[in-house]
Amino acid sequence: MDSALVLPLVNTEDPGAQGARGDDDRTVDLSDDFVGLPEQTADDTDRGWGERSGGNDDWLLAERPPHWD
Repeated sequence: MDSALVLPLVNTEDPGAQGARGDDDRTVDLSDDFVGLPEQTADDTDRGWGERSGGNDDWLLAERPPHWD
């Protein structure tokens, strides 16, 4: 029975070697046509979490335990 051991390929190049490009060397498009990610996604809102608009802060403040005063 011939059971050969197969090893994965490994990159042996030094990442700091000359000619290697890092994040500091890449170009970034900052023109007006560039579309970035939104500040907030739709699922990161009250509605996205299934909560109703408006709050119950007044009720929560009225129902504070006596030791909170």
